[in-house]
Amino acid sequence: MKFEYIPRNYSPTDEEIIEDLQRVVVDFSLSKLTMHEYDKHGRFNSSTVRKRFGSWNNALLKVGIKLAQQFWSEEQLFENIENAWIKKGTQPSRRDMDNKELSSISSGAYLRKFGQWSKALKEFISYINQDDTSLTNEISMDTDSNAITPSHRTKRDINLRLRFKVFQHDNFKCCSCGASPALDPSITLHVDHIIPWAKGGETVMENLQTLCSKCNLGKSDLL
Repeated sequence: MKFEYIPRNYSPTDEEIIEDLQRVVVDFSLSKLTMHEYDKHGRFNSSTVRKRFGSWNNALLKVGIKLAQQFWSEEQLFENIENAWIKKGTQPSRRDMDNKELSSISSGAYLRKFGQWSKALKEFISYINQDDTSLTNEISMDTDSNAITPSHRTKRDINLRLRFKVFQHDNFKCCSCGASPALDPSITLHVDHIIPWAKGGETVMENLQTLCSKCNLGKSDLL
């Protein structure tokens, strides 16, 4: 394409952006259009496109262009942020999400979904801060008296929100040996019931702790 002068404060119309997206696809015979490809051949910057339409995917859908990357659900994106946060030990940056040792989903997926990395983080934190809904009404039969009595107030499974809160409370370290993925990437952290669920322990913050896989395996269902 021929280079042309674009005034510094020039703001393209929606129609101009759409036409340019379509032009790049046609001129370069692309079956999919990524932000990287558009930055190489487009008239405008991909960040301009994202800001105008809310996200890169929204822009592609607007003009009927096939989405360039795999579709990730919001839950998958949040779980990946959690994993990166645990491995790093602190809040991950946009650049961290392109580090394959920390993240299995690139930063581009978050930009396409949320428009900005800061917005993705805010949405993740908002999700984590939602009220926990693990309470249940499970009941059991007392075989001696034939009476129906409550067994647990909570489910055994620990959801992503509660798991992250426990890890954060324990500074992303094993409460037993102090091991941390931030210092040793081979370390895997688990959330453990202090009083085992099988022995009446509940799935609540007060009864949960962070253990590395080695310490958790050694503890088993012991008190």
